[in-house]
Amino acid sequence: MLDRVAEFIARHRMFEPGQRVGVAVSGGADSVFLLHALRELGFDLSVIHIEHGIRGEASIADAEFVAQLARNFGLPFHLRRADVPAIEGNLEEAARKVRQAFYTELIASHAVDRVATGHTRSDQAETVLYRILRGSGLTGLSGILPATNENVVRPLLQIDRSEIETWLRDHGIAWREDETNRDRTYARNRLRHEILPLLRDVFNPQLDGALANLATLARDEETYWNSELLPRQPPTRQPQVIAVTELANVPPALARRRVRQAVALATGNHRSFDFAHVERVLEMARSQAGHDRFQAPGLDVCRSFDFIRLAPAGANPAEASDFSFAVQVPGSVELPGSGTRITLQVLEKEATTEACATVVNELDWQRFRRGRGVPSLELRNWRPGDQYRRVGRPKAEKIKFFFQQARIPLWERENWPIITYNDSIVWARRFGAAGEFAAGPETSSVLRVAETRCELSNPYHRL
Repeated sequence: MLDRVAEFIARHRMFEPGQRVGVAVSGGADSVFLLHALRELGFDLSVIHIEHGIRGEASIADAEFVAQLARNFGLPFHLRRADVPAIEGNLEEAARKVRQAFYTELIASHAVDRVATGHTRSDQAETVLYRILRGSGLTGLSGILPATNENVVRPLLQIDRSEIETWLRDHGIAWREDETNRDRTYARNRLRHEILPLLRDVFNPQLDGALANLATLARDEETYWNSELLPRQPPTRQPQVIAVTELANVPPALARRRVRQAVALATGNHRSFDFAHVERVLEMARSQAGHDRFQAPGLDVCRSFDFIRLAPAGANPAEASDFSFAVQVPGSVELPGSGTRITLQVLEKEATTEACATVVNELDWQRFRRGRGVPSLELRNWRPGDQYRRVGRPKAEKIKFFFQQARIPLWERENWPIITYNDSIVWARRFGAAGEFAAGPETSSVLRVAETRCELSNPYHRL
């Protein structure tokens, strides 16, 4: 059986030469076998144990049992005590977060390079069946991964729990039994002790293997999609924007994956974003209506014209943070939170024939100099009610009307820059100069407004 463990470790490239491996040992059969197996295979080990405070004296006895194992093998021992029942929310989820936080801390401190856990093929079967019953998609059917991005590995995923217990008995090795694993008020325990045995007896004696194979197939499918069509990206935890056409005009399989990828990038995961939520986004993309919005767990989804924005909950796409700056000429100002810089400079007319010069962003400098001294210009964000007369228009119109004409999404309006002179708007991004201040044939000096963007700072990531 050790050969199978070694082959599985090699196939999934779980460890690099010389890495220190922390073995998460609860005291149960699976983790005790894992410790013995990795020790026999010659890895540089330490022992990790978390005393969750869930089972009172039994938990304390488990911790002492594992500590003694570490002493017997002369291995470093890392213990974390936690009062998980005192943590608000779901008990299992709280325990998982405590474990992951401890593993992350140990890896960050270089106490270990990888953490190995004792998940088995039996655990895989239970996980996959549980997710099927909950209506999981392919990502969920991938089940327990052999290795994660957080440097956690599972070397025993191809071995059944019954095989492990037989091996331990044959070698006279003791382990601890967690009585809570028999408590059938927990859904996972009912699967383990009632539903899976019934399904094995009635439908398929090799059910565990079939479910584990399904996880492998689903994982390989996800790996292909992620590597070939949707390259993996680290979560940004910033709003993600997808063009409607990229969801409505592609096969549903690809569209669904794009949505789930956007959710993961925006929030860090997509565990709470289920099939119905994904279909709601696709329905939003296919709709003829240009505006729609709904809330999902931890996420705000908004369509505005030709784009859909997925943002962490609480980020209102129409809510602006007002700003206002007095600007000098020449000079430049960086807009708050947008990575955009507005630069003002005065140029003689003959210098404006360069290819980058655009009349829409050039104003007649002399019209600002009719008074005494240097003109006082203000750069601020657009606000409801703002209006001015654009070049070529007979009268003043609201900038909101220009937004609608140009199909500017709601979230792109919040930091929309305009420039005023004596409280009158003389320039607005994309819509250009006011007719009264626009450069004309008689202009000798122009005030050019230039806008540059730093893409890495852009808070809206388009997929």
